[in-house]
Amino acid sequence: MRILLVEDDPQLGRATQIGLDQSGYAVDWVQSAESALTAARLHHYDCVLLDLGLPHMDGMQVLRALRGNGYAGAILIVTARDQVPDRIAGLDGGADDFIIKPFDLDELAARIRAASRRATGRTQELLTHGTLEIDTAARQVRNAGQPVPLTNKEYGILLMLVENRGRVLSREQLEETLYSWGEEVESNAIQVHIHHLRRKLGKELIRTVHAVGYTIDPAPAGPAP
Repeated sequence: MRILLVEDDPQLGRATQIGLDQSGYAVDWVQSAESALTAARLHHYDCVLLDLGLPHMDGMQVLRALRGNGYAGAILIVTARDQVPDRIAGLDGGADDFIIKPFDLDELAARIRAASRRATGRTQELLTHGTLEIDTAARQVRNAGQPVPLTNKEYGILLMLVENRGRVLSREQLEETLYSWGEEVESNAIQVHIHHLRRKLGKELIRTVHAVGYTIDPAPAGPAP
């Protein structure tokens, strides 16, 4: 999952970026409204963490601009403003959640997961595909009941493919979600991660569509009762 963090406080912004990065998220951090709108226009983000007290332009204006420009991902307001009218304005303005500073990083991650579930139409943390189980809260994978250790990038690719079963995702789409600014991406990085996933989960799970990308086919329907 790739997150846009909009926070003008250098200490809090850096701490939040590091904490979420250690939890397996790709986080791009900007410190102004203008940079946030530019980043959202140029890149795909699954979630935006938006401070309200930004220089030059209030975060509510950024919220309205994002939704007005068609951004459909999760937006979580993270602010020191704790008055009820502010919460109502933020939620009515298009935010999916309203989080008061200071916050706990584990709770923030849980709220990100909850908002992302709603954005993708899921209702629970456990994803299943045949004998495969993905616990998105614990970021753990089991196959046929056995735990399968994955790196953060392998987990991210697997989650994207399972969430988009039946769709072909290009290398560029996978890279856009998995890597934040400043991360060096080798030209064959996705191919290497796919190779490792096939070795750990079986070569039949992920199908290569030549010159297009990768897909996991929908699970076959079970026998009729």
